[in-house]
Amino acid sequence: MSSLNDSRLPFSLLQFYATSTYPCSYLGDREARSQVATPAHLIDTPVYSQLIRAGFRRSGLFTYRPWCDNCRACVPVRLPVDRLELSRSQRRALKRHGNLTVRELPLLHNEQHYELYARYQSRRHPGGGMDEDSREQYAQFLLESQVDTRLIEFSEGERVCMVSIIDVLDDGISSVYTFFDPDAPGTAYGTFNILWQAHLCQRLNLPYLYLGYWIKESGKMAYKSRFRPIQGYLDGIWRDLASSELAG
Repeated sequence: MSSLNDSRLPFSLLQFYATSTYPCSYLGDREARSQVATPAHLIDTPVYSQLIRAGFRRSGLFTYRPWCDNCRACVPVRLPVDRLELSRSQRRALKRHGNLTVRELPLLHNEQHYELYARYQSRRHPGGGMDEDSREQYAQFLLESQVDTRLIEFSEGERVCMVSIIDVLDDGISSVYTFFDPDAPGTAYGTFNILWQAHLCQRLNLPYLYLGYWIKESGKMAYKSRFRPIQGYLDGIWRDLASSELAG
């Protein structure tokens, strides 16, 4: 276990440890390992803003980054929102869902949200484990936070069609998790949501939208590379990823 060489408190008090190996959730033939930042009660918004710039993410109160022995497939990515270039399909998504009602709600359990989450997991990620999440597991994953977290609800009339959890950081927004109606035909909720978050960054004068990890070999992650330009955290620096790096 080691602490970062940083004189700023409480960041300098953080400790880091590597987990045991476990089956990779994205590449079935590989094993994964994470580096975890502790103690959780010290990871507030300023500290987490530093951690995310070093490639960390959070799941509830658990803050981690990939720390695999023989694999570097997970690349932290972010969008520099002032340089965002929209494709035709992305413009169509904005137009298609521009009439949605958007509300920020308290970070509390909402049964309608949980039911939407459960249906989304069962349709989009069957057999992945999260499709069996209880209400308690859902709350631990999305509703427990010590940073500036917002719950954003998107609805059409009386129907809630999408929920997004975001963290507001010192230099951007971190897209924590989004789930939506998996059965609605002709929709592009996921694309619209990322663009909405990018526009929120612009309105708040925050330069980056952090999208978590991109894995070139994973089809589940392919959507992230459709937003350009996109930056990756490689060899300790953030830089634009070239088209040749993003091509499948």
